[in-house]
Amino acid sequence: MRILALDHGTRRVGVAVSDPMKLIGQPLEFIPAEPFSECLARIKELVRQQEVELIIVGMPRNMDGSYGEAAARVREFIAVLRETVAVPLKTWDERLTSVLAERFLREGNVRGRDRKEKVDKTAAAILLQGYLDSLTQA
Repeated sequence: MRILALDHGTRRVGVAVSDPMKLIGQPLEFIPAEPFSECLARIKELVRQQEVELIIVGMPRNMDGSYGEAAARVREFIAVLRETVAVPLKTWDERLTSVLAERFLREGNVRGRDRKEKVDKTAAAILLQGYLDSLTQA
């Protein structure tokens, strides 16, 4: 069984998945956020295909730890997702994951359009790896 991570955005949802031993998070794909019904259908399909036992959803927080408008949108997304999939969902602090993803891709010489298409799934992988690392430290 694997863990799936979602980095929810207004345009795209970045997706990453763990290995079966839950040690390493890998970027998987990005899903267009609209049409929303197709986005949900794809997530449901990935849960089945990847044999997912848990979904981690990135929760945007301000640097002071407070929640803003983006967090409200993610909460709405989670509420609908809970009705769509039969696996548990958890939120995980996603502060700076997109910044780290951009830096990682830039340092890897991924340029322009390629970087833009990869940043969401890379951010999801960073989010997932943070969660997986917390499991091994416990």
